[in-house]
Amino acid sequence: MMKDGDRRVEKPKAKRLSRRQFVGAAVVAAAPFMIVPRHVLGGAGHTPPSEKLNIAGIGVGGQGAADLNELRSENIVALCDVDDARAAGTFERFPKAARYRDFRKMLDKEGRNIDAVVVATPDHVHAAASIAAIKLGKHVYCEKPLTRTVHEARAVAQAAREAKVATQMGNQGMAFEGNRLINEWIWDGAIGPVREVHVWSDRPTHGGKLFWAQGIERPTDTPPVPETLDWDLWLGPAPERPYHPAYAPFKWRGWWDFGSGGLGDMGIHNMAPVFSALKLGAPLSIDSSSTLVYKETLPLASTVHYDFAARGDLPAVRVHWYDGGLVPARPEELDAGQELDREDGIIFVGDRGKMLVTGWGGNEPRLIPDSRMKDYKRPPETLPRSIGHHKEWVEACKGRGTTRSNFDFAGPLTEAVLLGTLSVRTGKRLQWDSEQMRITNVSEANALLHYTYRDGWTL
Repeated sequence: MMKDGDRRVEKPKAKRLSRRQFVGAAVVAAAPFMIVPRHVLGGAGHTPPSEKLNIAGIGVGGQGAADLNELRSENIVALCDVDDARAAGTFERFPKAARYRDFRKMLDKEGRNIDAVVVATPDHVHAAASIAAIKLGKHVYCEKPLTRTVHEARAVAQAAREAKVATQMGNQGMAFEGNRLINEWIWDGAIGPVREVHVWSDRPTHGGKLFWAQGIERPTDTPPVPETLDWDLWLGPAPERPYHPAYAPFKWRGWWDFGSGGLGDMGIHNMAPVFSALKLGAPLSIDSSSTLVYKETLPLASTVHYDFAARGDLPAVRVHWYDGGLVPARPEELDAGQELDREDGIIFVGDRGKMLVTGWGGNEPRLIPDSRMKDYKRPPETLPRSIGHHKEWVEACKGRGTTRSNFDFAGPLTEAVLLGTLSVRTGKRLQWDSEQMRITNVSEANALLHYTYRDGWTL
């Protein structure tokens, strides 16, 4: 398997979906005689379903380019990127779109002509850009993880809820058929009550090599800033530091000030089906172990353990995360000759059996051993099938249907993932009071829930 930026490109396989393939059926249709929101009818500031959305992109190189390509059937009216070279391909693809470097200026000047915004910047700018758009009443699609800090995740979800805008986080696996099967089989009791789950990804490594740098200190040299890059705008709200190619493009994921490592990158994808199927919310506690933790960067590899309380008739559950090439022990239920996919996977451990999920985002679930899967009588479909991850959001923006990874789901998932990185960073077990948004047993760790933005930046 080869890796391409923030997504993996897979060779064709019978049942495997690549990260850019999304399948499914239609969203739930609107009931007759319902009260129709004004934005469905159209009018000043509202786009009726019969018209195309006017979409603006913030961060349009890399994954942002891929997102806008999925949305090309709509009107792409404005583009913002701090790096002209990285965004060049997108600028060429949408030559009629207005171009900006500063999203604040773009929203100020183009706001009246924008219905929805795609945010695909580095993580540390997600919250500032998303909330700026939400405050103007714009629908928002934001790449994963939703934010860089726990405080930001809570603030973005709350702002979207209050504004009643359509939202979607970019964990595309939530549109997979396998993701829905996981829910339906577990709810059917296929493996009994689930009390333990193992989730993993090889990020930031691949094939034993680093995909981006972690476990290093800040570089001391100060090379010149490329002419095509506005470094001050790239930093956005993050603390001031000199430019270095060790940070941009893409390599920012391993730095505490900008990203959250393999857990923030792939944990969002691979933990999402666990949160959905087991109806998880905030963890009670988080503990971890890792290779050496550096002041500036995440460690090369870590394991994180989450404890969740019982939820209704669902029992308490412990969720284990592994990254950097670490994987759980091979289940004894696997048939001879079968091994775990070392890149991405999930093992649900139930009282009456186990479910193995191969691939990222809940791609290929099956009961193990194979004889269990062969004998299992699948339940009827109870979840609506997806019309496509990006299309779900477009239809929701037009008042038709819903999104499965909206910010009410994405916010708590992101909070939990980021709390895991805080346990790794502090090296301590953390007790979490979600209602008060406070770590109760390690007071100094609360300072890591957020940070002071640079002047000119705000939520």
